[in-house]
Amino acid sequence: MANATLLRTLDDLTLPLAGTYRVDAAHSSVECVVRHMGLAKVRARFDDFEGTIQVGERPEDSRVDASVRTASIDTRDEKRDAHLRGPDFLDAERYPTIELHSSRVHRVGKRWQADADLTICGVTRPVKLDVEFEGAAPDPWGNARIGCSATTEVNREDFGLTWNQVLETGGWLVGKEVRIEISVEAVRE
Repeated sequence: MANATLLRTLDDLTLPLAGTYRVDAAHSSVECVVRHMGLAKVRARFDDFEGTIQVGERPEDSRVDASVRTASIDTRDEKRDAHLRGPDFLDAERYPTIELHSSRVHRVGKRWQADADLTICGVTRPVKLDVEFEGAAPDPWGNARIGCSATTEVNREDFGLTWNQVLETGGWLVGKEVRIEISVEAVRE
């Protein structure tokens, strides 16, 4: 199976073949970035997630559905991770997953944008993900694989994540804006 047989061209864009692709979590990442004390950007990753990408014959008919286990957050600091899993933030016991379900995919210049509903802590808000198709290739076992990435920014307070601490010097301990970065390798079913 050659790369060319996994791709198609529509107008002036190279796209993957239509079909259902399952996210390969071992070769994918779901991360978020938040400012700490207005100084550094702290990165968190989620280690347990799953998803599917439905690539439509018409790209606009494509769809993404994903679920992330909130308890799998990892910032490389166990004390901070425990606080993030607790009721001040993700409340993983009450809300075990973060859900993302796209409602529309559309072209923006040479790129794509996915309108989606993002649910965190039981609160659903619309988001716009900037999506980039990274390519397609066969793996050594004869499977068709695609790669894509997506980013968006949300205000965590829109999802009820309002805990914070005022700094002695002014400002806040935790930034309100959260950048979500997703990098996916998916296998065609």
